[in-house]
Amino acid sequence: MANATAPAQDARIKRSMRNDKIATGILTVIVAIVMAIVVSMVVYILFQGVGQLFQPGFLTEASRSNGTEGGIAYQLFDSFYLLVLTLIISVPISLFAAVFLVEYAPDGPVTKIASTAIETLSSLPSIVVGMFGFLMFSVNFGWGYSLISGAIALTMFNIPILTRVITQALEDVPASQRDACLAMGLTRWETTIHVLIPAAMPAIVTGVVLSAGRVFGEAAALLFTSGMSSPARLNFLSLNFASPTCAWNIFRPGESLAVHIYKIYGEGSPEAQHIVWGTAAILMICVLLFNVLSRIAGKALARRMTAE
Repeated sequence: MANATAPAQDARIKRSMRNDKIATGILTVIVAIVMAIVVSMVVYILFQGVGQLFQPGFLTEASRSNGTEGGIAYQLFDSFYLLVLTLIISVPISLFAAVFLVEYAPDGPVTKIASTAIETLSSLPSIVVGMFGFLMFSVNFGWGYSLISGAIALTMFNIPILTRVITQALEDVPASQRDACLAMGLTRWETTIHVLIPAAMPAIVTGVVLSAGRVFGEAAALLFTSGMSSPARLNFLSLNFASPTCAWNIFRPGESLAVHIYKIYGEGSPEAQHIVWGTAAILMICVLLFNVLSRIAGKALARRMTAE
């Protein structure tokens, strides 16, 4: 009987190994194709635009002639300024929302409704968010095309991303840490502030930096909210926040790098195309740096929190 079943078992093992090799090969090919597409896109953009980055004044001068001449200094500053404003607004809201969903919200309709709302908000097209931001903040609030309108519009689809990331980070903290803190007499709030959030901080920081890369390259929502132009001259030393030339005035219009690409892409002059590729290259470099920094920061915080 054993001799009769041995050939069948060998055939089944060989068939399983063959199927495993086929599946591994297919997955390897798929990953290779995806990597080839990503690498070729990055290399092509950098090849077309890196040379423009070394042109005198490209990164330090303001744009001229509707963006077809000069540099991208103001667009670069506005992109980072919009990013900082967006994170200042979205990170606290997302953090408290995640803490509520994980630690305080009872299992039932409240949690389900909140989760559904977050998923729905994350699936909205950015152009729709931009139109809502334009009607609500630019028109009804009277802010016009302004950096704060753009930052709030970016916040609307950054909150779902951050909330999911922070929620997952808090849920990954072992339940034994919660139980130990509560057994020692700490309140749920004290446990969250002093134990859970510090333990989840590496994952939270990684998610924040990755979401920053997503926000940094956004264009559609900003077309309707922050506008398609920057002031002809910005004064970085001025603290008159009501002045239209004050760089820190959140109620002035601003133009991000992605919007700048969109605006001047249709220009037919060779100079404009060089600026487009140079702007795309610096935008790509910044997004890549966000991804690298997220991994470095996450690992550094993880080593510090675990004392390794």
